[in-house]
Amino acid sequence: MENTNLNKEIILIKKIWVIDKYNFFEYISVMLDWWVWVTESLESVNSKISSPYFKEKIRELMTYISSWDSFSKSMRKLPQVFSASEISIVEAWESTWQLSKSLMKLSEDLKKVHELKNKIKTALTYPLIIFLFLGLALSIVLTYVIPSIKPLFEDAWVELPIATKALLAASNFMINNVWFIFLFIATTIVFFIWYKNTKTWKISIEHFLFSMPLIWKIYKNYILANISSNLSTLIWSWINIVKALNLVSKASNSYIYMELFDEIILRVSKWLGIVKSIEEVDVEKEYFPSDYLQMLSVWEKTANLESISLKLNKQYEKEVDYSLARLTKWIEPIAILFAWIFVLWFAFAIFWAILKVTETVS
Repeated sequence: MENTNLNKEIILIKKIWVIDKYNFFEYISVMLDWWVWVTESLESVNSKISSPYFKEKIRELMTYISSWDSFSKSMRKLPQVFSASEISIVEAWESTWQLSKSLMKLSEDLKKVHELKNKIKTALTYPLIIFLFLGLALSIVLTYVIPSIKPLFEDAWVELPIATKALLAASNFMINNVWFIFLFIATTIVFFIWYKNTKTWKISIEHFLFSMPLIWKIYKNYILANISSNLSTLIWSWINIVKALNLVSKASNSYIYMELFDEIILRVSKWLGIVKSIEEVDVEKEYFPSDYLQMLSVWEKTANLESISLKLNKQYEKEVDYSLARLTKWIEPIAILFAWIFVLWFAFAIFWAILKVTETVS
């Protein structure tokens, strides 16, 4: 009875990890290559999945397939698990009896995106840790160190320097408003968790990223790499270009790019070339750089979009690496500069005040 309740409690976490998902696609693909039935493959892979929620959805998938639904049709009944582009790719290859090939391709693409996200997270972790430790050090100094030496200045009838007054005022504010500061931080975190899933938040964040040159470059290169990867896979699956662009637009997870793609798709559907459509929509080449358009124009001349998209994907993955390296080089000295400013402020405020006190004693 306890185990059942525990399972129900865990299954409330309705999240599917990317690692589980690309392992799922890869394992099913390998099993199908070994001529194992789809339902047997699903049953086997279900025992290897760690997420209880994903396990439940795989069982639902097995039920649909056992009822003689195709793999893609069964996936379509689980939109919370499988994206529209994933379903379209599987559907396109089912008709050619090469389901395993499409599943392996999906697995490889998910791995690429996952690795790219991990690179970004890893690169930003170190600077974030520096700022967290800086904030912690500042809190400790203001709440413990300053109060211990504060009586020395209060008992001395001298005019304290402005830097010392500011330090004492900051210390007093932190000590007297601990619960207010804690409540403010807690409320901000709760609000952030709730608000981050709203459309308004995502649009605001995108515009904020756009206003920061170094971060915007990383974000833009990441989206372009993602667009290129998805476009390559969809064209490889023989999906028509208008539908492919629609799916790529949704998969970008960027409202700025989705709006751009709406205009691009409108022009492409009227038989205007992709490059020409992009140039008309993004006149300043702010979202689609010149080199990106040059590569696409090569495709329009050679009709080899899959190969060109793969090259673009690799190129922009490298661009993300370069941009991250540049960002890290800037953030580290900025963090160190903030640390030095605080140390100098603290040292100047304390030692100048002590010098004033000793002058009155002498």
